[in-house]
Amino acid sequence: MGKRKRRGFIEDAMEFFNYVMEEKPFLPYYIPLVLLAWAIERWVFSFSNWVPLVVAVWATIQYGSYQREILVEDLNKKWKRVILNTSPITPVEPCEWLNRMLVEIWPNYLASKLSKRFSSIVQRRLKHIKSRIIEMIELQEFSLGSCPPTLGLQGTRWSTSGDQRIMRIGVDWDANDMSILLLAKVAKPFIGTARIVINSLHIKGDILLMPVLNGRAVLYSFVSVPEVRIGVAFGSGSQSLPATELPGVSSWLVKVFTDTLVKTMVEPRRHCYSLPAVELRKKAVGGIIHVTVLSANKLSKSSLRGSPSRRQQNPSSDKSSEDYSADNDLLTFVEVELGELTRRTNEESGSSPRWDSTFNMVLHGESGTLRFHLYACNPSSVKYDYLASCEIKVKYVTDDSTTFWAIGPNSGVIAKHVDSCGKEVEMVVPFEGDDAGELTVKLVLKEWQFSDGSQSLNNLRVRSLYGSSNFLSKTGRKINVTVVEGKDLYVKDRTRKLDPYVKLQYGKVLQKTRTAHGSDPIWNQKFEFDEIGGDECLTIKCYNQESFSDDNIGSARVNLEGLVEGSVRDVWVPLEKVSSGELRLQIEAVRVEDHEGSRGSTNGSGNGWIELVLIEAKDLVAADLRGTSDPYVRVHYGNLKKRTKVMYRTLNPQWNQTLEFPDDGSQLILYVKDHNALLPTSNIGDCVVEYQRLPPNERSDKWIPLQGVKRGEIHIQITRKVPDLMRKSLDSEPSMTRAYQISGQMKHMMAKFQSLIEEGNLEGLSTTLSELDNLEDVQEEYMVQLETEQMLLLNKIKELGQEILNSSPSISRRQSGN
Repeated sequence: MGKRKRRGFIEDAMEFFNYVMEEKPFLPYYIPLVLLAWAIERWVFSFSNWVPLVVAVWATIQYGSYQREILVEDLNKKWKRVILNTSPITPVEPCEWLNRMLVEIWPNYLASKLSKRFSSIVQRRLKHIKSRIIEMIELQEFSLGSCPPTLGLQGTRWSTSGDQRIMRIGVDWDANDMSILLLAKVAKPFIGTARIVINSLHIKGDILLMPVLNGRAVLYSFVSVPEVRIGVAFGSGSQSLPATELPGVSSWLVKVFTDTLVKTMVEPRRHCYSLPAVELRKKAVGGIIHVTVLSANKLSKSSLRGSPSRRQQNPSSDKSSEDYSADNDLLTFVEVELGELTRRTNEESGSSPRWDSTFNMVLHGESGTLRFHLYACNPSSVKYDYLASCEIKVKYVTDDSTTFWAIGPNSGVIAKHVDSCGKEVEMVVPFEGDDAGELTVKLVLKEWQFSDGSQSLNNLRVRSLYGSSNFLSKTGRKINVTVVEGKDLYVKDRTRKLDPYVKLQYGKVLQKTRTAHGSDPIWNQKFEFDEIGGDECLTIKCYNQESFSDDNIGSARVNLEGLVEGSVRDVWVPLEKVSSGELRLQIEAVRVEDHEGSRGSTNGSGNGWIELVLIEAKDLVAADLRGTSDPYVRVHYGNLKKRTKVMYRTLNPQWNQTLEFPDDGSQLILYVKDHNALLPTSNIGDCVVEYQRLPPNERSDKWIPLQGVKRGEIHIQITRKVPDLMRKSLDSEPSMTRAYQISGQMKHMMAKFQSLIEEGNLEGLSTTLSELDNLEDVQEEYMVQLETEQMLLLNKIKELGQEILNSSPSISRRQSGN
């Protein structure tokens, strides 16, 4: 007991000394003076006796001030804990004004905007959910109706939890006139399709609103799982299915809706609604984020999920020395998950491990959730023990900033905000569970990519050269993809040799690289695709070549929306569903000017046709047991299908057949098939024939490698047949091409001019103004040229008209008679 009292006295004395040092920063300078005075008094001559008394009185006053400070701090803590955490800041407030405003703006503004947003969410969600009775389902119509939700029937109430203000408001939404139409393909024993109409939705619950980041964003969530009811009507999409209710569909839809809410916005899961000061009206389609898992703290086997010691003892009890030694022997690693992309750190030991592992992650869309899973390694087993998880959400804000938020201690709020890309954010996030420890991570949003082709990176906004992507047609451009190299490719059996190759698929076109060697291969192969409208992604699959069957060693998706002509996107794409591996791609959109000068238009001539000559094939795959095939070609051109004759027992067939199709710009696909009399035919390769940009009436002779097989080529000749009258009408098209070029240059200069004004770059502005003047001179010269051509054309028309009049005697007599 004496030792404990002495130890407490020493700690109090040190705290008092630290307090005096903070309050009196000049005290260290006074101490030498006091010591000097004491030495003079001791050995030279004696001061009066009042000096020690003054020092004692001063020390007493300082100690009393210190005790008062401690008392004030204790009172403040008790006030926050007893008063602020248990009492509302404001009384209950009725919400008649809010509901009246909702009634006014719902039909004209909110209903259409929310319907558009929710329909995209539902479409994405329907791709990943299935029912036993429904094989496939798609969304055809989405309308929320004219009934707005009713808010705060019992009023609103503000409260505080620590420093966080929270508003609680009730929501009762009974939408009885909504219309959501789903088309479902019904599974066996039913046959056919069915129309599912959701005509009513009732949601009732309490929502929490939490302002964060000084009012720049609001986190919102349901307090608990809300009450959900969905009204469903059924109709028949085919004659074989009666218009009766499908069993279990209503309950399945309710379960899907409720599960989605629980996983995303039921406390403590929260959504974020940003309130940006500036609305740039830009749609983010993807981003690149670097995630660094720094360290963990306060890890303990007795408190982590799944630990036997946690089930046997109280977490609040004191730990023994054996528990501490067990924590020091704890071997853990962290798995980072973003969508289907996962990466893991190395293994470190102790209750406070440090990993310092950085990963390149890819976001698909304007938001994403980073999940961190903690695992323990058991030296005596090959399995890993799951311990705990935490997550951080990332979202693009329309003022070109980024918001990060997570669940804090005791379900609190952790929110960070960066104004531009390239800035680091360090967050300390607790693992889910009581006293389960905390994880420290560092996040750097390297780049945002937008649908208009611009990018935000390192506090620099790179604009599209042509403004909005709507100015550019989604067809008529080529997408050049160069597979440059790879790094850290991984195969499960490390004893096997790594011979990787890459398959690229864009739409129905499949391309394949050659086989390289090693975990850091180099390909430098370039592939060309026709751009496809919509949000079609480039699918990448990496394989390791084996003797019997090739192993998949990773896949990825790359969003090609918003590519800008004239610039190359150089990216490292991490592979999904594997622990490591990245591929470097260089992607470029190219506007190919065809010979008709139609700016890459793929529209057909209307009066022309396609002449396709299927000559021969060589080195085909053997589809029969005897080592040969019975090949023929099936040609798909839009909705038209034609086929060649069958060449029996050969791998090098010769058909020499000519097929013709009307030129309407459809895709031309060749399928090489193996003929079987009884069994279904098998595909031994296919390819896409590019013909849209061929010169008119000129034959193109080409060997095309077959896709989807290891070998095989087909020899064809293709011609775009155009009548002579049409060829003459195409002579004026190059002038239109020049007009488009000048228009594009003007748009580029105006965008550059606006960007320099925002940056305040005076030197760049002067240079740009001179370039703009030169471009205006070129435009004026071009306008003069057009006027001259117009006059010449009018004169030519007059001359032709006069020749017609002179050559027709009847017309001449009529004019003379008049």
